[in-house]
Amino acid sequence: MQLYNIKHPEEKVSFKQAVLQGLGREQGLFFPEQLPEFTPEQIEELLALPFVERAAKVLEAFIGDEFTSAQIQELAEQAFNFPVPVVQVSENVYTLELFHGPTLAFKDFGGRFMSQVLRLLAQERKITILTATSGDTGAAVAHAFYQVPNIEVVVLYPKGRISELQEKLFCTLGENIKTIAIDGDFDACQALVKQAFDDQELREAIGLNSANSINISRLLAQITYYFEAYARLPCKQQVVVSVPSGNFGNLTAGLLAKALGLPIYQYIAATNANDTVPRYLASGKWEPATTKATLSNAMDVSRPNNWPRIEELFKVKGWQFKQDLFSAPVSDEQTATTIKELEALGYLSEPHGAVAYQVLAQHLQPGQVGVFLGTAHPAKFKAEVENILGKEIDLPEQLAKYKDRPLLSENFPADYDVLKAFLLAHTEAAKAK
Repeated sequence: MQLYNIKHPEEKVSFKQAVLQGLGREQGLFFPEQLPEFTPEQIEELLALPFVERAAKVLEAFIGDEFTSAQIQELAEQAFNFPVPVVQVSENVYTLELFHGPTLAFKDFGGRFMSQVLRLLAQERKITILTATSGDTGAAVAHAFYQVPNIEVVVLYPKGRISELQEKLFCTLGENIKTIAIDGDFDACQALVKQAFDDQELREAIGLNSANSINISRLLAQITYYFEAYARLPCKQQVVVSVPSGNFGNLTAGLLAKALGLPIYQYIAATNANDTVPRYLASGKWEPATTKATLSNAMDVSRPNNWPRIEELFKVKGWQFKQDLFSAPVSDEQTATTIKELEALGYLSEPHGAVAYQVLAQHLQPGQVGVFLGTAHPAKFKAEVENILGKEIDLPEQLAKYKDRPLLSENFPADYDVLKAFLLAHTEAAKAK
């Protein structure tokens, strides 16, 4: 698969190069030069397959020229070895539960697939993965790469702006996983990652790579579960999918599934108070505001990194935003109310899923079938959910075993020079081991 840099289309790379490189010149995102597309008959055949087998065939459509069918099948088997259930919430609304992996969040799909790809590519070279997280990416990446030879991981996260259990899940591992609490918001963390990728000297010195959703391997992995959602629906007429959206990688993957031929009628980009995209779609003006802290903290992003890919996809496919994508924000007050509404329906959700459900419930028309993405286990937001519902919720074993471990994070200012000095020193120390 050839990909081009959206900012500099003349810069073209293979999938393997894109995975290792992360970003193109001037922080440009890589985008497929040619988008594969299945026929309606092929889609029907795919939907009849088990998840892992189908996922391998979807991935092969993109990367089959660089990996064998057997390799892709093994990548899928190793990465997606947990259930992906669709649960009915009301008469015409379902949720796709993406939180049954090892870190109880949808980021496990992309993180684990990327780690499997890099296992193949890092056998003869040292790689340093630098990534920013607003909550769940850090855990998924840290656990996916924990103790993987030749790979060092450095995760930046906004100090005090992720839940305690989110922090414990990835800041207590140690070994090849280093975590840094940054004095600032997620956008400040992301800006530091981008600066690092613009620093050619640093990139070459430490073998820099990123596991954010800017990395094309993570996006391809996420395409696979949209097929699973559609396959499991008992009624498939005018399916509307609502995606809780922060950095917009998840929605990008969903739209790529549609580009492949999956007959999703419409997507919804559900945001919290960080509503850059809903305002942009309404006014045509891109005006990011200061990032606000909300209950749905993994979506506290005012400059979504993946939006250029979405615009590129709409341009390439000739889609219209008003027809194919709807977007609206949800306040914290609405989020809390929605968590209560879902509980009354017999479904326990957390803030991000509640945001997606709220916009879906408002927008869904008679005769349509709605799916909202459940991106994290409610226990990852135990304190917030318990406070809203006024009752205790159980803590799964995946979280309970990390709850009392000491944090191993360092605390840095949002200063690139400080981060660069750390990365260079850390890499030299890792080489000396």
